Amino acid sequence: MMNTFEDYILEYIEYCKYRKRLDAKTLKAYRIDLKQYCNFSPTLPDCLLRETVDKFITELHKQYKSKTIKRKIASLKAFFHYLEYKDLLDENPFTKLDIRFREAKLLPKTIPFHSIQKFLTTLYEQKELAQSEYQLRCCIRDIAVIELLFATGMRISELCSLKPADIDLESGNVLIYGKGAKERILQIGNGEVISALILYRETFEQNIAACGYFFVNRLGNKLSDQSVRFMIDRYALLAGIEQHITPHMFRHSFATLLLEQDVDIRYIQRMLGHSSISTTEIYTHVSNTKQKDILVNRHPRNLIEMNKG
Repeated sequence: MMNTFEDYILEYIEYCKYRKRLDAKTLKAYRIDLKQYCNFSPTLPDCLLRETVDKFITELHKQYKSKTIKRKIASLKAFFHYLEYKDLLDENPFTKLDIRFREAKLLPKTIPFHSIQKFLTTLYEQKELAQSEYQLRCCIRDIAVIELLFATGMRISELCSLKPADIDLESGNVLIYGKGAKERILQIGNGEVISALILYRETFEQNIAACGYFFVNRLGNKLSDQSVRFMIDRYALLAGIEQHITPHMFRHSFATLLLEQDVDIRYIQRMLGHSSISTTEIYTHVSNTKQKDILVNRHPRNLIEMNKG
């Protein structure tokens, strides 16, 4: 019996899962993107033609933003590379296909330093004002989450996936599993952050052991990205911060504020787990505070005094 295009997609997802050991998030994206292409062109051999892929990419440009288009093209390209590797293609449709396009450079949104200060102050105030043990436990956990997010600049998905063994609070080391199955180790250099994490671990010790993840929700299950988003919204409201704050903005602020402290961009690249320096370089555009300080206070023109007699 001849294979259908859908069969090839299923085989490829299996290959990605077991041979390439890709994470669940990547596999989900591949499934969505390849199903979309299959719906666009379900029959063999039409779906393997360059003209079909070209038309599909044009349709993507009509519907999505550049970041999504880039991901969907990458998913499709990887799939056709697999078909080529399996000798299921006469010619890879991507071989002579121009897929380059200009991307709008969106500057990462950051949280001003004074707002971060206000946010953390509100968190600690709420802990002092807690009326019940339940409220106190929630505050202890929420402080640990935000302190760790800001201390390391890790992605929210990385934070929620942390296992108890990944955090060594005695040495201050955190083992992070990043994108593309890449590991990195970051150090927590602030005593208050360590204290907040130790208090959290002691308070939730049994829940952590039962759940198997370091951060747990009120039901004792793994903390979700969505729970952290709701938590941030709640504290931002209490702190009177009008700016909409997302977990990822703590990551952006971490990078920008370090850059403004004259930290070499290559160190920041390593801390963020970026495989390419070009991804990190976007922060150099954001760091306007430092630029303004240099141009206002350190420009040689300030040393020239004009005699206006």
